[in-house]
Amino acid sequence: MIAVITGGAQGIGKAIAQKFLMDGYGVVIADIDEDAGRETAAEYVSLGAIRFVRANVASETDVLRLVSETLTTFDGVDVLINNAAIGCGGPVEALALADWDRVLGVNLTGPFLCAKHFAPALRKRHGSIINIASTRALMSEPNTEAYSASKGGMVALTHSLAASLAPDVRVNCISPGWIETAAWRKAKDRTTPVHSEADKSQHWVGRVGKPEDIACLAACLASDQSGFITGANMVVDGGMTHKMIYV
Repeated sequence: MIAVITGGAQGIGKAIAQKFLMDGYGVVIADIDEDAGRETAAEYVSLGAIRFVRANVASETDVLRLVSETLTTFDGVDVLINNAAIGCGGPVEALALADWDRVLGVNLTGPFLCAKHFAPALRKRHGSIINIASTRALMSEPNTEAYSASKGGMVALTHSLAASLAPDVRVNCISPGWIETAAWRKAKDRTTPVHSEADKSQHWVGRVGKPEDIACLAACLASDQSGFITGANMVVDGGMTHKMIYV
């Protein structure tokens, strides 16, 4: 079983890579950060077969190379996890078109390109695609237009791909809420997170989310146990999007 994880060198993607390796998958992590990618591959080599490929998923040339290197290294692909994402802030009046295009390029065009070019290999193995969106597809803070639009698009892309690739490939989406990734960064940027009681109390479960929360669901969605699930968007946020918060 082979899994390809974009943005797999840090954060949620790194936790997903660890989980899939521990479950016996061979893993390809694609990331634009070469230092982080090589560091994670070296850290996880004892867990199983892992390969790092430097790639910008917004580049079709890079995605085609990712597909080629994956199929050269392994005998196929069973799971594609579209996790790579970036953001930008600032008032909408000051949001440059280039920044808008850059965010949508990575966060939405990238998953489309990866799905398009991995689809033939996934069809052969009756595999699955798991898109990592965000609760920003459903709720917003100020000055998040590009990121929120890209994640809303990711949810729609999910059910569209589920229809187009059926019945050979299942396609699902996970929308994480507040997931603390500070301990899952590359070594030089890693920190120990501290959360206040106010931070924790925003969640019905009484804590901020962990990358492992997303990784476990991704593994379940990739498995045969989820064979009747496709086109779904699963919100993993400790209840935050349903909690009424009055200040």
